[in-house]
Amino acid sequence: MSLRVGLIGYGTAGAFFHAPLITATPGMTLRSVVTSREVPDGVRRLDRPDQLWEDHDLVVIASPNRTHVPLATEAVLAGVPVVVDKPFAPSVAEARELTSLASSRDVPITIFQNRRWDGDFLTVKDLIRSGALGRVHRFESHFDRWRPTPKQTWKELPGREEAGGVLFDLGAHLIDQALQLFGPVRSVYAEVNKQRDGVQVDDDFFLALTHESG
Repeated sequence: MSLRVGLIGYGTAGAFFHAPLITATPGMTLRSVVTSREVPDGVRRLDRPDQLWEDHDLVVIASPNRTHVPLATEAVLAGVPVVVDKPFAPSVAEARELTSLASSRDVPITIFQNRRWDGDFLTVKDLIRSGALGRVHRFESHFDRWRPTPKQTWKELPGREEAGGVLFDLGAHLIDQALQLFGPVRSVYAEVNKQRDGVQVDDDFFLALTHESG
């Protein structure tokens, strides 16, 4: 039996990442998308997220960051397993509250971290696990992006609840990869800056993670 999947949001993440992956995965069927945009043939377009709670086996949240926790909470309360695009939540407290709620109701919940499957990352992971590199003392990873003029999108909106800025956007991938490679973190040193004229959220950051593994 194929899992009936509902997708919330059909912007870049929904249309170019989630929908193709769901469609290409055996045992999954993209049944509905909550969006105001056109959707693929054979897929229902819905107006409200709550229309997914009754007849879907899984919901994927790919809407703006500020909606992740409220929508995931609704899905959990409705008893529907949910995948949340990164960032999972604007704060650690909200993330813990959400995962605690899901656990108490025995509803599966997880985060979408697609860059765990990048070829270069998997190669590094295999090399470290095999011992081919010996003991790793320092690991450096970064994204470089040329965007001199800020884009007028929700990712550029200020406010903690918006979870905007490059740290929440691309930084989530880098942090997750470091955790996958070296485990829990003991301490963090951070520099978070606004470099471009007119920008309202961080567009530059440096993080130094010290892992419990040393």
